[in-house]
Formats: sequence, C-alpha cells, structure tokens
Amino acid sequence: MAVRELLGPLASGVIDLTLTNPTRVGLSYPDQELAAALGRASFGDYAPEPQGLVTAREALAADWSARGRHVLPEDLVITASTSEAYSLLFKLLCDPGDEVLVPQPSYPLFEVLAALEGVRAVGYRLVYDGAWQIDLDSVKRARGPRARALVAVHPNNPTGSFLRQDELAGLAESGLPLIVDEVFWPYSFGADSSRVSTALCATNALVFVLDGLSKRCGMPQLKLGWITLGGPAELKREARAMLSLINDTYLSASTPVQQALGELLVLGDQVRRQIAARCLENRSTLERVLEDCQVTPLFLEGGWAAPLRLPNTQSEDHWALSLLRERRVLAQPGWFYDFEQSALLVISLLPEPERFATGVQRLREHVEASSR
Repeated sequence: MAVRELLGPLASGVIDLTLTNPTRVGLSYPDQELAAALGRASFGDYAPEPQGLVTAREALAADWSARGRHVLPEDLVITASTSEAYSLLFKLLCDPGDEVLVPQPSYPLFEVLAALEGVRAVGYRLVYDGAWQIDLDSVKRARGPRARALVAVHPNNPTGSFLRQDELAGLAESGLPLIVDEVFWPYSFGADSSRVSTALCATNALVFVLDGLSKRCGMPQLKLGWITLGGPAELKREARAMLSLINDTYLSASTPVQQALGELLVLGDQVRRQIAARCLENRSTLERVLEDCQVTPLFLEGGWAAPLRLPNTQSEDHWALSLLRERRVLAQPGWFYDFEQSALLVISLLPEPERFATGVQRLREHVEASSR
C-alpha cells in the first residue's frame, strides 16, 4: 500500500514532513502589495510575443545583472512553469525515442516529463562519500547514440548538492546541450568557492538555465518560469529561433503575471528570505534532535529537502509506513528519488518549526524503539 493511501484514515494529527508547498507552511506573504502589482497590469489587452513580453524579459535581464551576469533579453524565453520549460526543451532537442540523461538520485518528475514527449530518461549517478559529487564516468556510460541532452540540477533535489566547476566542465565535455535547473539556487547553507555561480559559466556548450517564481519567490500560485540561453552565439541563435516557434505555439504564460514580473521579483525577496531562514532553522533542529542517534542526516549544501539514513534493518517502505501508522509522521522513502543506498527517508525543511521539531523527535523515538 502506498504511504499516501494511509492518510485518509490517519489524517488527524499527522505531521507531514513531505510538505514542499510554501503557501501552506505559515509564511507571511505581502498580499496587498502582490494584489497591487497585479492590479497595475492591463487585463483588457493581449499582445503576446513568442519569447514572452519584452518588459518581462528586461526585468529578468536586470535580475541577472544584479547577480553579476550579463544576459540579453533576447536570450530569455518565458514559460508558464519550469515543468513546461522542460517539455518545450525536450520538444526542441529530441525526437520520439531519443534519450535525455538525468541525475540519480533526483526528483522523479524527469521521467514523467520525458515520457510525455516520447523521450526516455537515462540516469547518471550522483555518489556520496560524506558529500555528493557527480560520477562523470557514469555520464559517459549513460550516453548512448540517441542521447540528445543532459539535465542537471543546481542545487540538486533532494541531495542539496551544487555543481562544482570541474563537474560542469565535465558535463559540457559530453558534447550534449545542458538543461540546468537552478530553481533552488538562492537556498544555500554556506559559501563554497569550488561551486559555479550558474551553469551559464559553461561557455563552450549550449546551455538552458531554468528558473521560476515557484521556488525562487515561493509563489507557485503565480505560474511563471523562464529559460535563459547560454553558450556559443551560433548555437544560441539556432536554438532561440526554434524555441520561439515552439513557445509561440502554446503561449501559456499569463500576461498580467508577465507585466508584473519586475515587481514580483522584488516582492518575492521577502518570501525567499523567510524560506531561507526556515530551511536553516529546521536544518539546525534536525542536526540537534538527531545528534548521537541511529538516524543520520546526509550532508546538505542547500535546497529544501533532507535525506536521512536509517538502520538497514528493514525496508524503506516499512520504515515509512510504520512511522506513519505508529507515530503519525509522514516521510518519503528514498526509492522515490532513485537513491541507490538502502534505508533512506527524505523529509522537507519547509514545515513550521514546532511541527518539524516534533516530527523529527517522533522519528528518532520510533527508530530507537524499533531497534531495541
């Protein structure tokens, strides 16, 4: 039986440590300011542009500039979401039956999005030896004759690991276009000079960097994502022309949200800072509550998730189901994210701090009681 099938009879009193919806974890949103920003948009006019409204792309170019990166508005494409951006890029780069390389462990949405485009997701490995790193040899092994693109996540979800400079260089050397999801980039637990600031640093490969309001600003209710193109000028020109045609076919992005994007990015900083502080607080709580315990948090550099290693005395499903039945705490089994290691659970760092601390304490007590 799936974990979530048990939620019906057990819903009362369950502490959900899988919550990743920022609008449901007690954050404060600038509702009046958001309403005013959207209210200034023109609801009676529709003049779409294939790559998204130029004013929205200019706002994103200014945002890149604030991060120290020069990006032209013409190298930006606006979509309704990051998920839609993946679908558009798979359409651009692949024919049915082709393959895209994706990281494992990582978010399982890749296989679904690829399958919807008639494309097969083929995994390359992230390995853990006290910290996460990309197994570049596994990238070479995964690349078959029908590989057309390589997906990376910076930082990865749920391992929380950022791309290193040597890793990005190794991925670029594959010769494949790089699709790099950077939606969690603002959520770092500390600086590291070996990291890249963005995958746009890979100037010798065609790069598509993804971002959006959902994670960047904690605003999944205001659907908007964007693709930033990088790499050699001629490759960008060709990709931009075809991507514009594909995006123009759908024109999914909302006009009012595009018109308000500059203000939304500024207002979103208020929410982003709360999310960053929440993740840091809950990460600290996690380490404190699980100190000298049989549950070991794996090393985290950033992001919203935390993988936990449990005693390998029973299956992940048994740990997750018994935790829910006996302690009313919901966590995800590691196989959901394609972890190779056994006996892992994955929890979110977003829940409200008191509930998070209670849930983690119950997890500790459950493992200790089960190991007696």
